[in-house]
Amino acid sequence: MFEYSFERLDVYKASLQFSVELRDVLKAFPEDEKFDLVRQLKRSADSIGSCLAEGSGRSSRKDQAYFTNVAYASALETVSHLNLAFKLEYIDENTLRTLRKSLSRITFQLNKLYQYQIRASDNLRDNINKS
Repeated sequence: MFEYSFERLDVYKASLQFSVELRDVLKAFPEDEKFDLVRQLKRSADSIGSCLAEGSGRSSRKDQAYFTNVAYASALETVSHLNLAFKLEYIDENTLRTLRKSLSRITFQLNKLYQYQIRASDNLRDNINKS
């Protein structure tokens, strides 16, 4: 089966795994949160990998970096939703800590990818200007 470039990224694989693990946690949320906090958590978590996929289809590193930045913002949004879930006692401290640890690794990887994309973008522009 053909593999797209974003599917080879460790950060994409980690974000996909995070979304899967999060769904197991969300099963225990109250039914009345099904269309509120549960949906927001799914969307923000899923958006991390989706933004990486969408960005990989862009023609410039600068455009790719933009979507990596959006993925980073989605990860932070997910942290905020998890904090609320903890405050509402839908998840315990251990679950919060575990999920935040995963998100911390993902945001670290996103930051490194973003830095690479920006540097590559700058180098490309420098090379064009030297021509």
